[in-house]
Amino acid sequence: MRRRGAPAREAPFALWSRINGAERLAAVNAAAEAQRLKPGMAVADARALCPSLRLEDHDPEADATTLAAIADWCSRFTPLAALDAPNGVMLDVTGAAELFGGEAKLLDEIEACLGAQGFHARAALAGGPAFARALARFSKLRLVPPSLTQEEIETLAAPLPVAALGLDEPAATRLARAGLVRVGDLLARPRAPLAARLGAAAIARLDALVCRTREPIVPRFPAPSHIAERRFPDGLTRLADIEATLRLLCEDLRPLLERSGLGARRLEAAFYRVDGAVKRLVVGTSRPLRDPLRLFGLLHERLGRLAEEGLDTGYGFDVLRLAAIATERLDDEQRGLDTIASDHAVFRRNRLNTENVIDSKSLERDLCEKPVPTFSHRALDHIADEFADVVDRLGARLGPSRVLRLDLMERHLPECAVRAAPAASAPAAVASMKFAPLARPLRLFEQPEPIDAIALAPDGPPLRFRWRRALHDIAAFEGPERIAPPWWQAPRNELARDYFHVVDREGQRFWLFREGLPGQDAIHARWFVHGLF
Repeated sequence: MRRRGAPAREAPFALWSRINGAERLAAVNAAAEAQRLKPGMAVADARALCPSLRLEDHDPEADATTLAAIADWCSRFTPLAALDAPNGVMLDVTGAAELFGGEAKLLDEIEACLGAQGFHARAALAGGPAFARALARFSKLRLVPPSLTQEEIETLAAPLPVAALGLDEPAATRLARAGLVRVGDLLARPRAPLAARLGAAAIARLDALVCRTREPIVPRFPAPSHIAERRFPDGLTRLADIEATLRLLCEDLRPLLERSGLGARRLEAAFYRVDGAVKRLVVGTSRPLRDPLRLFGLLHERLGRLAEEGLDTGYGFDVLRLAAIATERLDDEQRGLDTIASDHAVFRRNRLNTENVIDSKSLERDLCEKPVPTFSHRALDHIADEFADVVDRLGARLGPSRVLRLDLMERHLPECAVRAAPAASAPAAVASMKFAPLARPLRLFEQPEPIDAIALAPDGPPLRFRWRRALHDIAAFEGPERIAPPWWQAPRNELARDYFHVVDREGQRFWLFREGLPGQDAIHARWFVHGLF
C-alpha cells in the first residue's frame, strides 16, 4: 500500500529503520525492487545500487494505526474484517459478494475505493484465507472459483513461490538449499520426509495454502447477528438526511429482532465516509428494546451531542449501518391502551405538586384525607417504561457512566451496603432480607467523622459529644447495634462497631458509633458520627 502524497510508483522508494545499530531497508516499492533492492539490505548498499532512491523513516506504530483504520473501513463490505499484519486485511465475504454484483465486481470496488484514498492495493478472493493471501501478494490471479476441486486448487497453487507459506528464515533457507522454490515442489514430495525436514508448522501452512485446512479469521469486532444498512451513490452531508436514514434503519431493525424474540441492549451506528474515515456511536438501554421510536430517540440524543461537538461529514457518508451488538430476550405482551391511559390519568391527578404545598400541616392533612392511588400492573409497567426512557436518554446525552443508580449489596458495614453502578446496566442480584430492616439515617457520610464523646459506662451511649465545634447533650438514645467487619477479609486494624441512634436536646438526631469492644479494645475505642436522620 502507498500513502496519499507518497512518491509515484515509478520512482524508487523505500522505508528504512535502525536494526542492531545498522541502518537497513524495512520496505521497498516495485520500482525499488526492480533495482534489486530488498528489505533487510543496508542503506549504504541500497544507495550504491540506486542513487535516486528516496528514503523515509519507518514508523511501525503509524503503519499499524493506518492498517487498523483501513480494516475498519473494509467492514463496510462485511462485518468479518480482520487485520493481516503487517500490511494486509482479511475479509470473510461469504454470502456478501452478491450484494455488490458478484465476486469480481467486489474486488474491483475494493481496489478502486482504496485507490481513491491514495493507497495502491491488490485484492484476491479464494476458498481459504491463506490461499487468498498468497494470491494477493505473489500472483496475478485474483479470483479462484469456489467450485474447484482439491486437485485444481493445488494446480493453481503450484506456481507460487515458497515465500507464500510465510515460513521463518531457517526453514526458508533449508528449502532454498534443497532446490525447493515453488509450492508445487513441496506438493510433489512425500509428506513424512518433508515434515521431518521442515517441522509440523510448515506442513500446516502448506495444507492451509491449498485449502486442505482453513485458518480462522478473528475479526476486529464481534460480528452482530442483527444488522440493517443503507447505501447511497452520493454521500450524505446534511444532519437531517442522516437522522432520517437512522430512523429508517431503526424500522428495518425491528423485524429482525422480532423474528428472534430479542430486544437490543446496545446499539452501534456506523457511518462510513467517502474518503475512508469511519465514525461509530454506541448507545445502551436499561432494558431490551425494539421499538423504532425509542431506539431512534436514543440515537438522536447521541447524534445531537456529536453535532454540538462538530460532526465532520467530510465528503459525506455513503454507507450507514445500524447493528444490535448486545441483545436480550424480549417477549411480546398485550397492553390495553384504555387501561394505560386511565391509570396514567389517575397517577397525574394524585401526584404531589410541590408548588401548591403551603406548609407541612396542610401537606399531612392532604395525605391523610386523600385516598392512596392504586395502579394496575399495566400502569406500573407503563411508569417503569417512562422512567427507563429517561435513564436511556440521559445516558445517550451525557454518557452511560454519568447516569448512576445505587444497588444494594450484601454487606453489614453501612458504607459498603450500596454500590454505584451505571443505571442502564443489569441490576445486581441481592439475596432477600431475612430480618426486618433497621432504621438508617437519611444522610450517610461517605467517611465517618470523629467526635469527642463522654460516656458514663464503657458500653453505654455518650452523655455529651462535640462535633464540628458544637457541643451536643444527649436527651434520648436507642442501641447499641453491633456491626462487626467480615472476619474473612477484614484488615487487622478494623474493629467492631456499636451504633447508637441518639437525639440531642435540640431535637437533632444522629447516628453515632463506638469503634472497639469495651474491655477488649479499650485502648483503640473511638467515637464517630456516621449519619443524620
